Amino acid sequence: MGGLNRNKDLNNMARILIVFSSTDGHTEKICTQLKRVIEQNAHQATVVAIQNVQQAGLETFDKLIVGASIRYGKHSKLIFDFIERNLPLLERKSNAFFSVNIVARKPEKNQPETNPYMRKFLKQTTWQPKNLAVFAGKLDYPKYGFFDRLMIRFIMLITHGPTDPATVVEFTDWGKVEAFGQLVSDM
Repeated sequence: MGGLNRNKDLNNMARILIVFSSTDGHTEKICTQLKRVIEQNAHQATVVAIQNVQQAGLETFDKLIVGASIRYGKHSKLIFDFIERNLPLLERKSNAFFSVNIVARKPEKNQPETNPYMRKFLKQTTWQPKNLAVFAGKLDYPKYGFFDRLMIRFIMLITHGPTDPATVVEFTDWGKVEAFGQLVSDM
């Protein structure tokens, strides 16, 4: 009897690809947590950086998830190129998109409908992802080079965020990440 249940689980197992663009590694950390949640739901998840994606293997996945961080108000051009190249495939498969940005630390900007970077993304692409999420990122001044530290501190000053150059703070709501992982598993 146990073999039948296991076979049933294998028949329902989805192969899920999570493609991501990360500037400082935090989006990859979020993808790793999504993978954990997905695999706890008896699915197979593969996490691949956008620069390592091979188009030939995309067709073998049941679901495609795309995640991208923001730097200086923009998602990586590589994400837009990937979407444009694979739009018909993305539209045929179950899919989702998530954005990781510091502005999402604010409650009034942490939903897909209220996040300015998500709204901008949706205007810049013809792809209409079936599911969307926004996650607050991580601020790590000591990790940044001189120019990035200077620019990000200026942006934080304008947006009333932390400006102390020793600040390291993770704004990510990991419960929200886990809920998105469950949503992806169920879609």
